[in-house]
Amino acid sequence: METTQSISVQVETRFMPEQSLIDDQRYMFTYTITITNNGEQSAQLLSRSWLITDSIGETSTVEGDGVVGQQPILQPQQTYTYTSGCILKSPMGTMEGFYIFVQQDGKQVKAPIKVFTLAMPNIIN
Repeated sequence: METTQSISVQVETRFMPEQSLIDDQRYMFTYTITITNNGEQSAQLLSRSWLITDSIGETSTVEGDGVVGQQPILQPQQTYTYTSGCILKSPMGTMEGFYIFVQQDGKQVKAPIKVFTLAMPNIIN
């Protein structure tokens, strides 16, 4: 399966102190993803795969169909935005992964999600 450059992924993260239990090593983050189809044909998001790593070295993999219960079809130049969450056992970590799309011509392609940081404010110097 080839990696496509026609799908771009932008990420914004936020620490959620009101949903975190720091004494229990439970740090809640949200991330908002904006996916843009820069290609010339429509593409449907089929699945996702995440590698989540916290600052104490623990990793987990999350895979599944679609995102937040949806498998959106993006027309050329269309964007799709969603927000989801992640709980870490430390105040900082990273996420990275990829989406699998099927294009209008039936070809499946992989859209990479570059590594991004989840961090409590003031934790990074």
